[in-house]
Amino acid sequence: MGILEKISEVEKEIARTQKNKATEYHLGLLKAKLAKYRSQLIEPPKSASAKGEGFDVMKSGDARVALIGFPSVGKSTFLSLMTSTESECASYEFTTLTCIPGVIEYNGANIQLLDLPGIIEGASQGKGRGRQVIAVARTSDVVIMMLDATKGGIQRGLLEKELESVGIRLNKPKPHIYFKQKKGGGIAFNSTVPLTMLSEKLCQLILHEYKIFNAEVLLREDCTTDDFIDVIVGNRVYLPCIYVYNKIDQINMEEVQKLAREPCSVVISCEMKLNLDFLLEVIWDYLALIRVYTKKRGERPDFEGGLILRRAATVEHVCHTIHRTLVSQFKYCLVWGTSTKYSPQRVGLNHRMEHDDVIQVVKK
Repeated sequence: MGILEKISEVEKEIARTQKNKATEYHLGLLKAKLAKYRSQLIEPPKSASAKGEGFDVMKSGDARVALIGFPSVGKSTFLSLMTSTESECASYEFTTLTCIPGVIEYNGANIQLLDLPGIIEGASQGKGRGRQVIAVARTSDVVIMMLDATKGGIQRGLLEKELESVGIRLNKPKPHIYFKQKKGGGIAFNSTVPLTMLSEKLCQLILHEYKIFNAEVLLREDCTTDDFIDVIVGNRVYLPCIYVYNKIDQINMEEVQKLAREPCSVVISCEMKLNLDFLLEVIWDYLALIRVYTKKRGERPDFEGGLILRRAATVEHVCHTIHRTLVSQFKYCLVWGTSTKYSPQRVGLNHRMEHDDVIQVVKK
């Protein structure tokens, strides 16, 4: 029996098992088996050394955004509108067969935008170059799920299912579970909160399914069986996702407003170039980037070339970005901007920078 057959059998068993107190251990073991089989499925074969054409795109710029969606939802049109890259657009499906990169220049940052081939149902099992598309999506900082506004609900559900099955968790925080394998001592289980969905016995059964008999487990929140399995497997990717509904010019105003009110959603029309500027602002916000300007003593700030950093970056991060030896020569710095109580303010390495701050570093 192959991996796909095993996955199918386990999924059928889960579907026909009633969910209650008496079956929670059985369901937990089935979910552990399912996660193990799916991990084996997405691991590339050892003999496969060559990558598919167009999928070995080197990461560049300040951040990477992946465009995923079903065929003919407007991904290539969106790439052509937002970047200087021309991606072939046509009214038939599977116009794009490889990964096409483009660059969005926004707020002084270079954001790499990847137009991936359309995903079809069963992509997680390798259908339609699905595994290669999903592998690239895992390396991105933000996922844009492009959906057809006329059938967005169905498409969204199918895509989320495909990404979920290969370990991509969208708009979900990482579970607050401490897990560490040991060489001996058995399984040490503790929790800091009351547990309603997991128990020590169930955790032990799941660990035994993965041939883990010595480990330290600490649950800091009321987690589900799936969360616990995700932590054990360890290859899950937690990515922010923006659900972009294209072709809103083909539906009525009430439906547009309903889609726009959904969490993490933006409505656009590539054909009529509607709401694209707002989508850029949302992408910038989801990437959590800030721009910081440098200033030399007695001179004006260098507003031409700002430094692009992650949100919550400190003065120490700024120094490392300028030069790797600057921290060892650091004395203090002056900062102008919204992160200070007054301008300029003398701060140390741990001061947290904010967007459009100006910094002047003084060396020893």
